[in-house]
Amino acid sequence: MKNILLFLYILSTSIVFAQEQFTINGKVSDLYNGESLKDVGVEANGSTVYSNNYGFYSLTLPKGVYKLSFKLDGYNDESLNINLNSDIEKDVFLTQNEVNISLKEVVTKGKLLNKVDRTEMGMEKVSVATLNKMPIIFGEKDIIKSLQFLPGVTNLGDGQSGFSVRGGSLDQNLILLDEAPVYNAAHLLGFFSTFNSDAVKNVTLYKGTAPAEYGGRLSSVVDVNMKEGNNKVYNVSGGLGLISTHLNVEGPIIKNKASFIVSGRRSYADLILKLDDKFKDNDVYFYDFNAKVNYKINDKNHIYLSGYFGRDVLGINDRVGINWGNKTATLRFNRIWNEQLFSNTTLIYSNFDYKIDIKRTDPQFSIISKVQDLTLKQDFNYYPNPNNEWKFGINIKKLNNIPGGIKELSQLDFSTKERRALETAIYIRNDWKLNDKWSVLYGMRLSNFTVLKGGYYYNFDAEMNADTLQTNGKIIKNYFQPEPRVSISYKPDNKQSFKIGYSRNTQNIHLIANSAFFSPSDRWIMNSNIIKPEIANQISFGYFRNLNPTYGEFSIEGFYKNLENQLDFKDGSSLQEIFVEKQLLFGKGRAYGLEFLYKKNIGKLHGWLAYTLSKTEKQINGINNNKWYPAKQDKRHDFSLVTLYKINHRWSVSSAYVFQTGSAVTFPSGRYSLDGQQVLQYSERNGSRMPDYHRLDVNLSWLIRNDRNRKSELTFGVYNIYGRENPFFINIQQNEDKPGEYEVKKQVLFKFIPSITWNFKF
Repeated sequence: MKNILLFLYILSTSIVFAQEQFTINGKVSDLYNGESLKDVGVEANGSTVYSNNYGFYSLTLPKGVYKLSFKLDGYNDESLNINLNSDIEKDVFLTQNEVNISLKEVVTKGKLLNKVDRTEMGMEKVSVATLNKMPIIFGEKDIIKSLQFLPGVTNLGDGQSGFSVRGGSLDQNLILLDEAPVYNAAHLLGFFSTFNSDAVKNVTLYKGTAPAEYGGRLSSVVDVNMKEGNNKVYNVSGGLGLISTHLNVEGPIIKNKASFIVSGRRSYADLILKLDDKFKDNDVYFYDFNAKVNYKINDKNHIYLSGYFGRDVLGINDRVGINWGNKTATLRFNRIWNEQLFSNTTLIYSNFDYKIDIKRTDPQFSIISKVQDLTLKQDFNYYPNPNNEWKFGINIKKLNNIPGGIKELSQLDFSTKERRALETAIYIRNDWKLNDKWSVLYGMRLSNFTVLKGGYYYNFDAEMNADTLQTNGKIIKNYFQPEPRVSISYKPDNKQSFKIGYSRNTQNIHLIANSAFFSPSDRWIMNSNIIKPEIANQISFGYFRNLNPTYGEFSIEGFYKNLENQLDFKDGSSLQEIFVEKQLLFGKGRAYGLEFLYKKNIGKLHGWLAYTLSKTEKQINGINNNKWYPAKQDKRHDFSLVTLYKINHRWSVSSAYVFQTGSAVTFPSGRYSLDGQQVLQYSERNGSRMPDYHRLDVNLSWLIRNDRNRKSELTFGVYNIYGRENPFFINIQQNEDKPGEYEVKKQVLFKFIPSITWNFKF
């Protein structure tokens, strides 16, 4: 494999012009706030490169006179005439579109970062401005929930921020906040996500062949970057809603050199509950806090420090108390080594933990769980010529994990002892433009997961009796995995392209849950001597077409995923079992489907239509008579329609409609009598379906004031406007009035939820 990569490197870098060459490089930023701009297209003489996550670009061309164009959706084009007879360093500033309002059309400038031009497959660049306009429950702007309207991304039910991508389970999504993994992206049992959109700059979703720098999950990557803070002027923004309030402050520490941003959010349902004597002893609230500072040391070096802290608290009188939360911190050092080489050194900390206090027992006890990691990363971008962009690097991660344990009267039970592991990876990838029609994005990731001595590990005999694993060394097990990735794009003309891709992904940490929905008692557990890495091999293909600017773009993508070492519970298992591995069985899975997307990007009326046809199954010996059965997240049909309409410069309206096949569930297939008691009998795993899910949400926004320094906007919304009773869960239980008979009880969370939100900026 090393020889193959070396050959491709020599071949790709040798296809350059024979004449003398020079390089122009620099950083692209927003003129007004100084924020670096990602994925700006830099064009010259038919060659195009894109700025990286920190706005850095590098373009190497033969000696000559050129006109450079800088293009990004939402910004005005910028042109630059250069005489390239030596290496040039040039920073560029773009201005946001000034939108012309008429009764006929909303006109925007700038080139869209369309899928036709890019080699990647299954990638969505998500506009935070668009997501903030979408109708969401309680009027809260929610990035994670908005992603669920994209093809291939399925929500898990009312109030759930968890999501499934291409048939994957909730834990198979790698969610990154400034490169730090977020292990639980939910507030209030999933009603809201952990991301305060005031602090978010951009979001990228990979659901297909993610570049080799990403690893650790099977289904998707959600890469969220926080804002850096306005380095020109101070401003304050925020919002007041029915459930929570949020505030954002940003500004320069040293103008044009250092800046900061601080964002906070808190819900106040608990304050409302305390007005009622029946609920005054209950707690139900969340809060989160984002902060980031950056300092430009000089033209070559830049340092960033960002952090997130969030917590949820639920308490029912003096009976039960539940709290859980995330903490992340990211320290990054950027360096421009020369005109073609850029590096990023990153130190990352992430922690997720929960604690459930059971107070009305004797003795009282707590259920606790934790996953914590500390990561060191070194990444390089290398631009040898306009046809090649290389990225390579290494990362080392130290993991500590308490899968789940009991703390009684301040004495730790043995099951709370931390398990430890070391995860290392090296990668290399190249985006290679062979010619005007063909391009290849290929790479290799080599990962190794080392299970370290430190926690309790077990072997089980034929009767499933546990015996502590004895080892003389410090290493319990090594899991080494090669993870190749490749995408090939053929573009017959500027309007369309055909793509095919393959990726292999490995997952070494797993969420143990007995439902498709988030619960604070769900457990993260790492590979062990028994639990092996989950592996996914995915083949995908697609057709992408740009229509004329008025009509937008269209794409169709297909995929097939083969899954190894899939986990599921044995029949009759309980999450209270100390020996987690004792409750699990292992097998294989598969997911396949087609995704359709039509997107209209400009005009008074814009938005998108998405449809996914898919199937997800598992086959695990010991479950369902060893036959294939639907996964909990399997949904055959998923249709979404999002529309945004600009009435005039003051008023706009948006709507979001979704229809989905009901989730797969296990309902009783019969009943029998045992010692005079009626007992329900279960047969086929996930052999039944919840009712089909659908709803329509609508928002109306009134822009009271909008200029460069001040903004005030009121948003009126209705969630589930026609009152569809989508069941959250269905129970089959004995009828209290008719002993021996059973009845179906449907629990509905939301029918018709109005909201009003005031957002401001000054």
